[in-house]
Amino acid sequence: MTVLSRGIVPAIALLGVTAATSGAQQTAEIEPAAASSFTFELTIRNIMRGAEHVGEAPQSVTWSDDGEWIFFQWRPGGGLWSDERKWHRVGADGGEPEELSDEVADSLRVMFSGGDLSPDRSWRVTSVRGDLYLVDRREGAPLRLTRTARAETQPRFSGDGTHVFYRRGSNVYSLSLEDSSVRQLTDFRDGPEPDEDEEAEGQSGFLEDQQEGLFENIRLKRQREEEAEAREARLEGDQVEPFYLNRRERVASLSASPDGSHVTAILVTPPAESRQTIVPDWVTASGYTEDLTVRTKVGDGQALLRVGVANTETGEVTVLDVVDPEKAADCAPGSAPADTTGNGAGEPSEAAGRRGAKPPCLAQVTFGGWNEDGTRGIVFAVDFDYKAWRLFSFAAATGEMTLLDSHEDEAWVGGPCFLGPRAGAGGMPGCMGWIPEQDRIFYVSEETGWSHVYGIAPDGTGRTPLTSGTWEVHSILIPEDRDHFILQAGEVSPFDRHLYRMDFDGSDRTRLFDGDGRFEGWPSPDGDRIAVVHSRANRPPELFLADNRAGAELDQVTVSPTAEWLTYPWIQPEIVRFTAADGTRVPARIYRPDQFGATSNGAGVIFVHGAGYTQNVHNGWSNYYREFMFHHYLASQGYTVLDIDYRGSAGHGRDWRTATYRWMGGKDLSDQVDGARFLVAEEGVDPTRIGIYGGSYGGFITLMALFTEPDVFEAGAALRSVTDWAHYNHWYTARILNQPQDDAEAYEKSSPIYFAEGLEGHLLMAHGMVDTNVHFSDVVRLSQRLIELGKEDWEMAVYPVENHGFREPSSWTDEYRRIFELFDEAIGAGVSVDRSRAAPSRP
Repeated sequence: MTVLSRGIVPAIALLGVTAATSGAQQTAEIEPAAASSFTFELTIRNIMRGAEHVGEAPQSVTWSDDGEWIFFQWRPGGGLWSDERKWHRVGADGGEPEELSDEVADSLRVMFSGGDLSPDRSWRVTSVRGDLYLVDRREGAPLRLTRTARAETQPRFSGDGTHVFYRRGSNVYSLSLEDSSVRQLTDFRDGPEPDEDEEAEGQSGFLEDQQEGLFENIRLKRQREEEAEAREARLEGDQVEPFYLNRRERVASLSASPDGSHVTAILVTPPAESRQTIVPDWVTASGYTEDLTVRTKVGDGQALLRVGVANTETGEVTVLDVVDPEKAADCAPGSAPADTTGNGAGEPSEAAGRRGAKPPCLAQVTFGGWNEDGTRGIVFAVDFDYKAWRLFSFAAATGEMTLLDSHEDEAWVGGPCFLGPRAGAGGMPGCMGWIPEQDRIFYVSEETGWSHVYGIAPDGTGRTPLTSGTWEVHSILIPEDRDHFILQAGEVSPFDRHLYRMDFDGSDRTRLFDGDGRFEGWPSPDGDRIAVVHSRANRPPELFLADNRAGAELDQVTVSPTAEWLTYPWIQPEIVRFTAADGTRVPARIYRPDQFGATSNGAGVIFVHGAGYTQNVHNGWSNYYREFMFHHYLASQGYTVLDIDYRGSAGHGRDWRTATYRWMGGKDLSDQVDGARFLVAEEGVDPTRIGIYGGSYGGFITLMALFTEPDVFEAGAALRSVTDWAHYNHWYTARILNQPQDDAEAYEKSSPIYFAEGLEGHLLMAHGMVDTNVHFSDVVRLSQRLIELGKEDWEMAVYPVENHGFREPSSWTDEYRRIFELFDEAIGAGVSVDRSRAAPSRP
């Protein structure tokens, strides 16, 4: 491949960089007895310091092009020196990680910013702060390709490596690496298309003809205008014809084929009428309350979507027909499927997408990539009601579509590849694509009730399952050597996520590392080594390095928690299963007082994780790590704590995932009730002294528990809770409950505000006043309902500067102090409690 000037910009030296020590204590795990002369004191204040003690996990793990270094963002515990992770690096053989100063990190950003690789893997192109850079991977030398005010992003090499395609604004450009020339490949413009000059009619037309006939000056002016138009037309002969978007339409994503002959475009038209919710920001630098405009509500207008393929020689855009023909009459498409120009056809009405009007046809459309010669691409589409998806291949030249596979679910389509770690915002991009050097496509389906990988030819033949069983694939990675998959899957146990190497035909699936917990990995460029982030239930995620082979030993690089934190004997909670009323075996983590040398006080507490579709009963580090520590505290004070993966949780297959369809507060709540019965029957808990708490979805379940199961739960703390699902967002709620205007029954039986009269126990509600996810107005509305009902045993704590996820340790401490005091007073039954520990001084 010819490049502009090899080595014209000096290489950035990696070995001689000045770096500060990260503060990691050592690369081996610290044993509590020898770690420090200090001992971690288990208090609410200490627990709620969070990252100050446990640090923040390594992320954005990236290998240098030569495979000599691993760069990653990380924040070890030990102080409030930064609110964000800092860039670090470590050699491929391990050793002490180094923290990079902000100045050094900025100077090296090109080296760890990722990007696309040339066909021969010797070059990398990347975008940093809106400019393009070309990196010689053999010499480590970056060459700056652009320096402009407008951002150039999403660069990719052409199939022959001679050009770089990139996005600027709403269009794709091609930069030649041979002569530095730039060509615009698409010309998407705001619409509608300007009207052609119409022939003047009536008196106006008569007068124009009269003027031109009478005056030579006007005839000469018209002649000059026509000559100028002709010159401009000749100059623009090589330019692509413009494509005018529908009114308000915007370009969401663009992708050029390897030969640059075609570009796919995902086009989005926002709803014409869609009221946005307002969240006041109360404590501001200006001293004035400032409004934040955040989102619509479920059932309100949603965007219209369409996908087009632009011919870069002619400018013609073919709109792909990805809409289910059986549903097309009942929805509002973004443009008529038969339209091959898109100019003015299928213009969406002002009412499209509003409540009560025709909904859009699609909830999601995703381009899945081009094959290696650029003749075919793949598109993934999800219906607006979320009950079906379709996977297509299409011919670039003609737009001819081939349906490869589809899947319908009477509840909603989903699974790990919709919401997993590498799924992307809309789901599936990390779990579909082209198999390298094969004319085959891989993708994930829940067809069997479990998330598995399939292979298929672009003509729809040769469909083959590549994995199978009663377990799930969570993510898929194709490493740089491009000859196998790296899977993250729960084959050994639903409570572990291991890494597997698997051939492209599904053969030779081999687990890379033993042990329990969660593993995520990034192979080195040559494939010999692998960087792994691994966690266990009682140890947060850390970066490890190993040879990239089965059974290799993991060498620990980072130690995130402080030595003080490591002195405490954090337990790995036992995972138990109890039998629900319908016979289902439900998993849960349990914390018992005797594990902490305490005597049971006869009371039990159930924790309800948030998100609904997430997993908290597993052998890895929990996202709810403050609650993990708080459960140690509760158990040390005599409470038996149960943390349940109720129906709707991730990791247990389709039937588990969709058990909440049309009734949130049904099976997910009955699992909490059955968990309470398990505590009574198996753990000796007093049935009159059971509490429950959780945040977000967990707060919603807590409210439903206290309002509808008052004989089971005596006290509850509902944090940042959804109180009325008709006021939550569309993409989450409409999947599970449909739209409120279409299924009012599902919303009424799923929303706590309708059951507030059932409150008999003790309720604490806590909510951030700047919550842009579950709005503060949710709990305000419920409070008014409780006031009107004359309810007395409830209180509300508000946090003026907090969003959905709290940031300030003082807020966390105040919230969990209140939770503990609620349980102590309502279900603690007079057990002597060390108040200095339960209600610590302000941090």
